[in-house]
Amino acid sequence: MTINYIKVNGYQGIYKNPLTGKYQARKKINGIIHKKTFNTLRDASNWFKYFNDLNSIEDAPEEEHSPLIIKTSTLLTVWLEMQNKHFPLIADSTKEIWLRRYILLKQLEHLPMGEITPSVISSWVETNVAYFKSDEYEQNQRGRAKRSNLDNELNLFVTIFNWYKQSETFERESLHLTCPIKTKHKKMGFIRVRQTSERAISVEDAFHFFNYLKPPYRDLALFQYLTASRVGEVAGLQWTRINFERREIVIMETCYWDMSNKVFKSLNPFPKNKTPRPVYMTDDLYEILKRMEAHKIEGCNFVFHIEARPLNYCTIQVNYREAQRKAKLPYSGTHILRHGMATLARKVGGGLDAVIAITGHKDLKLADHYSKNLGDLQKDVSIKIANHLSLNGYLKSRENPGNVVNLHQKKIQSSTVKTKKTSKL
Repeated sequence: MTINYIKVNGYQGIYKNPLTGKYQARKKINGIIHKKTFNTLRDASNWFKYFNDLNSIEDAPEEEHSPLIIKTSTLLTVWLEMQNKHFPLIADSTKEIWLRRYILLKQLEHLPMGEITPSVISSWVETNVAYFKSDEYEQNQRGRAKRSNLDNELNLFVTIFNWYKQSETFERESLHLTCPIKTKHKKMGFIRVRQTSERAISVEDAFHFFNYLKPPYRDLALFQYLTASRVGEVAGLQWTRINFERREIVIMETCYWDMSNKVFKSLNPFPKNKTPRPVYMTDDLYEILKRMEAHKIEGCNFVFHIEARPLNYCTIQVNYREAQRKAKLPYSGTHILRHGMATLARKVGGGLDAVIAITGHKDLKLADHYSKNLGDLQKDVSIKIANHLSLNGYLKSRENPGNVVNLHQKKIQSSTVKTKKTSKL
């Protein structure tokens, strides 16, 4: 049975299958018609816009080859190879985040890396920004946060490109390529102002938050805060990593939760950065662990558990959200405790070295990201400036200085001068 595709009005080279609802893009290059089927009109339109047949250079006669032209692999080929070789080295949560962020980059995956130029990126950014500002997107986003920019996708492309340049598999073809993502693309990718929220919980709010949590989630949150840990590291903490005599805790195993239903999936043998992190057992941590030891069950090595079962992220999230709601706090999520302790460590310890020591970060950039509190900094600097101005007498009085002429008075004087000049003439 032959299926007759119907031309889609307003879209060049796009046809629709009336039975399946799928779209077929057709493009004629050098007398050859190329076809590809897509689930959405948007994907078909993007393919038609960006597709070219330069991949077929290897089929051209030998004399037509230029020594300067090297066939490059497509973005899809590089992405699949990256998943095969690089993904085993990164955390499962990072993999899932990257896979989600790659969805928009699928519009470019048919292109060779050498042909993804700054102008191609510009067209891709403009197309997607137009879509995310459209009525179609607004109508499909009921009850969900609106996308504010394309930063995540642009950052992921830079990550893929950097891996591509460093990979031995592609070292010859990538040698002379430069990253097509430019500074202007992030500016072009702006869609709307992002809704900001507090990342770092204050000390006062943290303990107010703890008061509204029930066991064992109160001790879980306290432990997470005092050790500046990721919640998965605390939920995955094993008794074999606890040494009461030496007052030592080793942050090693971490819970991996399924991102779709947020239930426990596996226990990863290492933290996110693959480096075990020793933590000194303070008196507060000692008391928490002793309380949890009273609920220790034979055969279960988890410090925090519910009847010998690992904690699910969805349950932790529900308890945290309910406590945040009851405490009327302007925070959300579980990571606020790690940010909060990082900020406190920077304030008490006096620098980023203290932050790295408490959080286990490996570089200063991340430590700075986790610990800076621009709100408090702005407040402190503003108060110092105000005090300085007052001390120097600049703001002693609100009265107008004597050498300042009132505007009404100035107009009267000006009118009088003009009258005198006229009378003289």
